[in-house]
Amino acid sequence: MTIKLFCFGESGNAYKAALALELSGLAWKPEFVDFFNGATRSQEYRSEVNEMGEAPVLVDGDVRLSQSGVIQQYVSDRSGKFGGQGDERYEVLRWVLWDNHKLSSQAGMTRFLMNFLPEDRRSSDVISFMQGRLKSAFQVLETHLQGRNWIVGDSLTNADLSCCGYLYYPEPFSFERSDWPNIDTWLTRISELPGWKHPYDLMPGSPKDRA
Repeated sequence: MTIKLFCFGESGNAYKAALALELSGLAWKPEFVDFFNGATRSQEYRSEVNEMGEAPVLVDGDVRLSQSGVIQQYVSDRSGKFGGQGDERYEVLRWVLWDNHKLSSQAGMTRFLMNFLPEDRRSSDVISFMQGRLKSAFQVLETHLQGRNWIVGDSLTNADLSCCGYLYYPEPFSFERSDWPNIDTWLTRISELPGWKHPYDLMPGSPKDRA
């Protein structure tokens, strides 16, 4: 049975799940969620897809999951990939949780405020505050990647797939790869893996569709 992933191209959280599925070798297909026209806020979506009004959502037969980290773990359980070995599993989980709270949450909000919110509703004070928090997160990741190919262990794991989620997007949100050489090298390493795709190539939906 083919796994369905309810997603849209602009979502870094959806990208984490989609990239995990794509690199795992599991059969899957994207189901477009028209987020910017309010799809996730509709009663139909909340009753038929996800009661929390979230994307991404994975559907595999009777299994229905939201939250990118949970979906990544499901992909690992199904495919045997990306979960880490032995006690490394806890270190992988530690970085997934760190990313969800300290990196992706800040990156997603900052990118949304700077690019997708109408200009007259953008607060420079809020954006500056978020950029400061992001800089701290980037520094943590940059320092950790010194002398390492991967965040945990010697191969790609959900730690990498989670932390890279927002970092391939072209829209400005205070992340310049050239400012962070270890992160830049690591992102290149991931993008050179067989099967890797840019988020706008992997999932339906991009800003140009609404231009």
